[in-house]
Amino acid sequence: MRARAIGQAMAAWAAVAAMAVTAPVSLKAQEQRKRAITFQDLISMHRLSEPQISPDGKWIAYAVSTPDLEANKSVRNIWIVSASGGQPRQLTRGGTDARPRWSPDGKKLAFLSARVENIPQVYWMNLQGGEANRVTSLSTGADNELWSPDGKTIAFVSAVYPDCKDDACNVRRDTEKQKSKVKARIYEKLLYRHWTAWSDGKRSHLFVVSAGGGAPRDLTPGADYDVPPFNLGGPEPIAFSPDSQELCFTANTDKDEALSTNGDLFTVPASGEGGLRRITTNPGDDWGPVYSPNGMWIAYRAQMQPGEESDRWRLMLYGRQSGKQSNLTENFDSSVEAYAFAPDSKTIYFNAEEKAEMPIYSIAAAPGSSPKVIVSGNSNDDFDISADGRTLVFARTSLTMPPEIFAANSDGSNVRRLTHQNAALLAQLDLSKPEMFWFEGAEKTQVEGIVIRPPHFDASKKYPALLLIHGGPQGAWTDAWGYRWNQQVMAAPGYVVLAINPRGSTGYGQKFTAEISRDWGGKAYEDLMKGLDAAIAKYPFIDGSRVGAAGGSYGGYMIDWIATHTGRFKCLISHAGPYDAVSMGATEELWFNEWEFGGTPWANPEDYKKWSPSEFAAALGKYKTPTLVVGGELDFRVPYTQDLEFFTALQRQGVPSKLLIFPDEGHWVLKPQNSELWYKTFLAWLAEYLE
Repeated sequence: MRARAIGQAMAAWAAVAAMAVTAPVSLKAQEQRKRAITFQDLISMHRLSEPQISPDGKWIAYAVSTPDLEANKSVRNIWIVSASGGQPRQLTRGGTDARPRWSPDGKKLAFLSARVENIPQVYWMNLQGGEANRVTSLSTGADNELWSPDGKTIAFVSAVYPDCKDDACNVRRDTEKQKSKVKARIYEKLLYRHWTAWSDGKRSHLFVVSAGGGAPRDLTPGADYDVPPFNLGGPEPIAFSPDSQELCFTANTDKDEALSTNGDLFTVPASGEGGLRRITTNPGDDWGPVYSPNGMWIAYRAQMQPGEESDRWRLMLYGRQSGKQSNLTENFDSSVEAYAFAPDSKTIYFNAEEKAEMPIYSIAAAPGSSPKVIVSGNSNDDFDISADGRTLVFARTSLTMPPEIFAANSDGSNVRRLTHQNAALLAQLDLSKPEMFWFEGAEKTQVEGIVIRPPHFDASKKYPALLLIHGGPQGAWTDAWGYRWNQQVMAAPGYVVLAINPRGSTGYGQKFTAEISRDWGGKAYEDLMKGLDAAIAKYPFIDGSRVGAAGGSYGGYMIDWIATHTGRFKCLISHAGPYDAVSMGATEELWFNEWEFGGTPWANPEDYKKWSPSEFAAALGKYKTPTLVVGGELDFRVPYTQDLEFFTALQRQGVPSKLLIFPDEGHWVLKPQNSELWYKTFLAWLAEYLE
């Protein structure tokens, strides 16, 4: 029976993937002939990001990444489109090109490319086209390239051995390691591995190089810390002063990096003549300097609570003459993401999550100011502002649209779409618009959920449902397109998808976000269960007797927790879920666990025991719910041994369960063919128990 169900699911998958779209004869017929999205559709979509407007405001450069399933990699190139609209043009064809950045005169675009020896280097090319000019040739590669305002130099970062004086030393050191038959690693302090890589003794340093090429100059020689520290999707970590004489950057110089979130801002002369100067001393995290065009200020964002990586990011101003710091968003209860000065230095634009959306705001660059929404609707992520201050460009996405490039006047008027690179494919697909609903969660707090109906929806039918639980736990389901967990693909077989933002979610104020800490299986669990009850009561087309649940990272933890606390689900899917709180001590970012559980396991064993799913396997009786467990062997954030422990417990208690482990993936499944297997296994598991 089980094999037959899986076979039927695979056959259905193949049938949907092979559907042809016939020519419509009417609008109604066109709607009826739209088909459900498949993995093949998802993996073939162009992924647009990083819009950058030219100094004259006429062109927008952006990056496009398109997965190549057969080659099992993504192809990345730079495109441009007119700011007034029109047909986009592909500018580069290197296949590994990213981070377009305009030269100050607008005649060139710098970018990163690994087109030679698979090592990323800085290149630039003329807007008119032609061959790309290679700027750097370091054996250690380059990242975060940035033009100086005078156009004479380019700053970048590269991971080098701190005691090496030149690249020849780095080459020699790497060659010796490669030739040695002994591959053992020896460490004497923590953070010896991070995310998917073991520490190799290198540190990311800040360099400058002539725009015409030549020998780069290390501005942080000998530094035994990273410039910048590792960060997931934060604003630009380095900046040039308007006169090109100075650079500002973020670094964490604390000895115990695995326990510290203490990033500070430093300045250094671009000439390399003179030492570093620390300009912030906040014990929390200071990140992302942006100089005002008049040179008076440096804007940055700061977290005030040391050790709490999910503390609200405030927008700060540093006076370059006075040294005074001002908090511009102390009374703004959302976390600031990216930001940019208007050309007159009087206004700062920024974006921030607001419930399940991400608007763009503006605020006066003066203490006591209040932000106002400029661009609303959906999620408006990467953005840039023109040199004349008249135009905003941004990447907009929603649950029915992968990111595309949009523009608007700087007051938010005249929002217009400039690219349609996925439009032809999307026109074939029956994608359900999300519906937001609110309900009363734990302690009578209002909580938001998102409902996505299946394709070809019929309100008279009853549909099985899938409850999705996001990671973080300080994260959120938003009105944004996803590739790793795409709600439309998950709804496609005929499921109602419920994406609930329980306690801990971002975008609902810092108190709501903070209430997850030291309460992992408490209010958040109650929010989720009450949200599911509320959805079943509100939407009569949900079949409450056929519900599955799935989640990754903290969402995987919650699946493990659900497995020991309720039998209401027909099946569960846990991806990279922390199962045993104590053995999660093998993680690398120790500040996270120690904040979330109130200290070390030996200092606060009560919380570790209270919120560890492993503690309840025996206490509440044996597991009952069929569970799929997924993980990656390169996951150092949530070591895959957590998945093995959970799967072993399921098997020992005789519960139908399956283990899917990727030896070449980390916390996320990124390779196209691995992603294909992930989705097929995921949907087959649901089909077996929900259909």
